[in-house]
Order: sequence, then structure tokens, then C-alpha cells
Amino acid sequence: MTSSHQDRISGGRLARDGLLDATAVEAAAALLDRIEGSDLETVRVVFADQHGILRGKTVTAASLGSIFRSGLNLPGTLLLKDTSNRTVFPIWDGTSSGVLKTMSGAGDMLLVPDPQTFRILPWSPHSAWLFCDPYTRDGKALPFAPRPVLRGAVAALAERGLSLTVGLEVEFHVFRRIDNPMGHHQAGMPGQPPATELLDHGYQYLSETNYDRLEPVMDMLRRHAQALGLPVRSTEVEMGPSQFEFTFEPASALEHADNMVMFRTMVKEVCAREGLHATFMCRPKKDNTASSGWHLHQSLVDAGGRNVFIPEVEGQLTPEANAWIAGLLAHARESCLLTTPTVNGYKRYQPYQLAPDRIEWGYDNRGAMVRALMAPGDGASRVENRVAEPAANPYFYFASQILSGLSGLEQGLDAPEPVENPYDNDAAALPPSLIAAIEAFEAGDLYRRTLGEDFVDYISFLKRAEWKRYLSIVTEWEQTEYFGIF
Repeated sequence: MTSSHQDRISGGRLARDGLLDATAVEAAAALLDRIEGSDLETVRVVFADQHGILRGKTVTAASLGSIFRSGLNLPGTLLLKDTSNRTVFPIWDGTSSGVLKTMSGAGDMLLVPDPQTFRILPWSPHSAWLFCDPYTRDGKALPFAPRPVLRGAVAALAERGLSLTVGLEVEFHVFRRIDNPMGHHQAGMPGQPPATELLDHGYQYLSETNYDRLEPVMDMLRRHAQALGLPVRSTEVEMGPSQFEFTFEPASALEHADNMVMFRTMVKEVCAREGLHATFMCRPKKDNTASSGWHLHQSLVDAGGRNVFIPEVEGQLTPEANAWIAGLLAHARESCLLTTPTVNGYKRYQPYQLAPDRIEWGYDNRGAMVRALMAPGDGASRVENRVAEPAANPYFYFASQILSGLSGLEQGLDAPEPVENPYDNDAAALPPSLIAAIEAFEAGDLYRRTLGEDFVDYISFLKRAEWKRYLSIVTEWEQTEYFGIF
């Protein structure tokens, strides 16, 4: 027996055009049944943009049914903006082609909701999130829509009878705001950041006393994360001043990509309500501040649920682990634009800082880019890629790992010998800057083969615009270096 909601959704545009399948229609109808008569007032209908930032509109709970029937139209230019929120692609000159042509004149795109992502917001319980995937206004796929890009990579891996399980270690900073720059002159693209002070002096890694000092904030964030259904494993004091780390239990790639977007957004929104400023910027320009990384634990599971990274002999990689590591290394340079997409992120690649500066792997070595944690009989055998910054778009980051590892499997690549001294060897260096990463991305063939020319051209154009804007700014270093002597 179907509900009236299910009948109406089934007759709507999204179901007719195949953008919502029967399972999604049933889940959407059940959701509408559930929230009828509840205290829910509004739903934030959102999508993760090219930077992994949530954007969207808020609709009343009574209007949610129309979103499942017809979707939600938003300006397509939301996918054409750099991190300053400037639209960097041409939309008025009539020269755009392909899918970008549908966004000319700031034309609409279509958001298609995923009912499985619905979450009541614990810090705003009258409201909820509903994640969507963007399509062209006529319902065609966008080659650079983040969630579908990852979904396609997951499907490609599944064709080999494999799935990726990931675990997250995420570092970030929480500071106390000491002013709120809301003067008219402080607006802009972007606006001025807040002035802040520390919650903790830091450099007491995993100190119990420091944890106790930070526990009220740790608890607040943990409780909200758990209320969202995020599988928090630990909350930790990181090395730097006011630096936190949260780790999460293993989950599928798409689950944890959604979780990461929810976590980052929740942390920033909850902290802002409490007079705090949370940032996932890799290396904030504050005295004595440490860089933040994002370590991604990865294991492959076959159709029978077996972790194929578990070795039979200590110190010997399985064929799958060997090829996966080799693929991650072989495509590391061209993948950096997806794992480390900001100008700032490349300032973390420093030797002797528990961050990688070159392309290599080692057994349980925190200086190497890829750290192998594998032992016979250990069901948690895995690799940890330490290359990424916490500002990365998780959908693109995870897709890069799957497509790189899959390339290693398909080509039968062999990993080089593991390193013991990660900062003193002849391994190839990671890109030293965003422009070097852009050039490596453009010169590589992995993403052209797997995600297509449109994806590569789009990401390259977007990040080159950001780089050009960075080059146009006179830095404090230049002022100090040249203003006095010349």
C-alpha cells in the first residue's frame, strides 16, 4: 500500500525523468510521513559545491514535498565561483560550450534531493539538512558535480568486486573571537576574518591537563557530531595551540565524504554561535600556529567482506596492497590539486614536521606520505595517506584515492621499497605550490581518462583563477624584503 506522498512524488518530474529511483521515492515518502505533525519548521536544502562548502536554500517543512517532486532550481554560477565567491568563468559573452553553456546568463541548475541524507540539526532542532546532487536544468549529469564524481569512482571500483573503507583523522583549530569585523569597510570578496585568541597554549600533544581545559568545547562538538549520526571515535589535543583532532570509525567512501562535509559545517556553525572561530585552513597565519593535516585511512574489501590488505607474512604486502600503494604514489603529483586544493596547503609540506614533503611510503612511518599499517591477522590492516589538507573537498579527495589505487590495480603496478628516513632520500618531491600542482594535474592523464576533459578543464580553470588572484596581492614578506632596501 502506497501513501499519498508516495503517489505524488512518483508522479513528479524527478521520478518521471529517472532522477529519483523507486527506492528514493519510497524513502522520501516515508520521510514526509515522519515529519508531518512534528516540530520541524524549515529544511536547509543544500549541496556540496566545488570547494566542499554547503550552499542552498531554506524551505518550510510544508514545502518539502515539492522538492522531492520537482527538485530545486538554483543559479548554476554557484558551481563557477572560486574561494572568494567570485564567478570566474565567463557567463555573459556567449562563448561557453557544453554543460557550461547551460549556466550562461547565470542560468539555473537543478538540485535533486537524497532522502537518506536528511538530518535534524541538534544546534537548531527546528531545522534540518537535506543534501542534494546538482544537475543541468534539463536533468543531465554535470561532469564536475562532487557527489556524483565520487559515486562514479565507487562504481568503477565495484566493477572489480571491491569497495573502499575509509577512516578519518581530521585536524583543525578553534579560537576565541575577540572582535567581529562587521563594519561596512570590512566587507568584500572575501570579507575580513575575525581577530582571535587562543583557547590553549598548545605544544602539549595529547596532554591530559590540556584536554581538560579544552573539554567543554570538545564535548560540545562531539555531542553535536554524534547527534548528527557521525561515528566519532576519539577527540584529541593536537600538537599546536588551540589545535584539535577528531577521528571517526571506518565507513564507506560516500558515507564519510558526506560526514566530513557535515562535520566541518557543524563545527563552524556551532562554534560561531558560541563566540568561537573554527577553521579548517591548513596553516593559519597566527604566531606559533601548527599546520593541520587530514589523514585518510584506506582498506579494500572484496565482495565477500574480506580485507584484502591483510598480509599473510609480516612485512610482505598483499598483491592488492602493493598495487594500491603503487597507484597512490604514481598519481600523487597530479592528484595534489584534489588533495591539497589551496595556496595555503602547500606550506604544510615541510620536513621533520610529521607531514610529507615527498612521494614515498613506509611501514608505520609518520613522515612518509603513505603509512602502511598491516599485520597478519589484523582485520584493521590499512594504509594511511597523510598528503591532504583538511580544507580539501572530500568527494574529489576520495575519488582521487580510488582512481589512483584502481589504476595501480589495473596496471599491476609495484610499489617501490619502503623508506625508513622519509626526509633524506631521492624520492620525488610533492608539488611545492598550488601552481605546480595545477601544472601536474593538467599534464597527467589519469583524470582525463577517468573523469573526462570537461572535469580537468573545469578544475584547472577554477584553480588557475585562484592562483592568479593570489599573485596579484603584495604580501607582507615582499613589503618587509624590498620596501626598505630598494
